[in-house]
Amino acid sequence: MLSLTHFLVLGAIMFSIAMAGIFINRKNVLILLMCVELMLLAVNINFIAFSHYLGDSAGQVFVFFILTVAAAEAAIGLAILVVLFRNKRTINVEELDSLKG
Repeated sequence: MLSLTHFLVLGAIMFSIAMAGIFINRKNVLILLMCVELMLLAVNINFIAFSHYLGDSAGQVFVFFILTVAAAEAAIGLAILVVLFRNKRTINVEELDSLKG
């Protein structure tokens, strides 16, 4: 039987991997977007675990909204990435400095 602690540890490990991915890889925009998605999934696991543990459906409602925002973020982020790649011919973060003010 899996307890609440198992899910919280899994969420913490996933969140830590995503944070490490963001700090280690600062060159590829696509990997940065995937790390942000992994962070959101780690938070969703914690919401679902607490929702089940407390017997309340509020956590599952939050997860629904987070997944909606994550899907929109992925679609818009990939669209911006495609436009940047068409214009600059690269997705390297260090070479995309033309947006600086």
